[in-house]
Amino acid sequence: MELTEAVLIAARRTPVGRAGGTFDGISADRLLAPVIRACLRDARIEPHQVEQVVIGNAAGPGGNIARVGALAAGLPVTVPATSIDQQCSSALEAVNFAARLVQTGAARVVVAGGVESVSTAPWRQTRPRNRLETPRLYTRARFTPEGMADPEMGVAAETLAQRYQVSRERQDEFAAESHRRAVRARQTGTFAAEIVPLTGAETQVATDECPRPGLTVERLARLKPAFVPGGTVTAGNCCPLNDGASTVVVVSAQVARGLGHEYALAFADSGVGAVDPVELGLAAVPACANLLARHPELSLADIEVIEFNEAFAAQTLACLDQLGIDPARVNRDGGAIALGHPYGASGAILTTRIFSQLLRTANPRAGRTGLALMAAAGGVGAATLYRTVRLAASG
Repeated sequence: MELTEAVLIAARRTPVGRAGGTFDGISADRLLAPVIRACLRDARIEPHQVEQVVIGNAAGPGGNIARVGALAAGLPVTVPATSIDQQCSSALEAVNFAARLVQTGAARVVVAGGVESVSTAPWRQTRPRNRLETPRLYTRARFTPEGMADPEMGVAAETLAQRYQVSRERQDEFAAESHRRAVRARQTGTFAAEIVPLTGAETQVATDECPRPGLTVERLARLKPAFVPGGTVTAGNCCPLNDGASTVVVVSAQVARGLGHEYALAFADSGVGAVDPVELGLAAVPACANLLARHPELSLADIEVIEFNEAFAAQTLACLDQLGIDPARVNRDGGAIALGHPYGASGAILTTRIFSQLLRTANPRAGRTGLALMAAAGGVGAATLYRTVRLAASG
């Protein structure tokens, strides 16, 4: 069967807020709905034309947040919606799933992305086995079966730092640079075209909350280890807890042409991979390798824009070292350490960043490439390859 070309014609995100901060008390569907509406306006698509909604979410209340968000956005009740939980890579897999729907002809117009509201995430507790047992509160589900190692994220990052010799100094330098780039991008308005301003707890919010001006390696060096005594991972060289949402519109190239779009971001391919959960942050490496194995004509050196989800500097640097990627090439406007990591939304945020860098330019052109990479809890990873295409002549 010949595959239909799937292209992205719109990509937006909210500002990213710190948990308990800007968007405290704002539910996931209320974060998601305005972004869906903005994407549809950008794409020149009416709500009734949407055939499917696919949304990633990791820490929410359940209840199919994709459906709740779609209805909150004003989509007709006849539009189906699917939620995906692959933890940190949920939104990237949602975009991949949407693209595969379009490629196979199962849909022509799909809204995809992710959302996370850590500020309103529910508390969880175990069910008592009898009347005398006290319920036990827990913050996250297990990512492995009983009896198998299931390290906390920070502990797993420490493991990578030790095994792959990522020093504290490198981690702090990487974190400081992420903040420097993000602050510069925020100050110069680089993110303005992709952000959907939202009304926060008190005022309208149009910029990311977490990038810190003036954060230096010297200041980061004063922080104590956060997860392992004597370790190297601190609160300063890992991502904060965050709220945010991001979506894209995926359509067939034929639909995009009919809507009058001249350029689009084509979904080229995606890959997945998995590793021992003890080294969970390394899973982006096999995901990338599996993707590129299907594209022998392409090397990492050929890819113009690389966005990597910076959950931890240790984990990011270990992956980049294994892949042979110079960190200077990655996340040119800062990454999750500075901008934040709203788990279920981050993959769509990476995609939106690629969309902006490749298409929101004065002179877009075909043939440019972008790569989104991330690892997720439990030891799984995802990678998605994009390329710009010209659909029609201007005018």
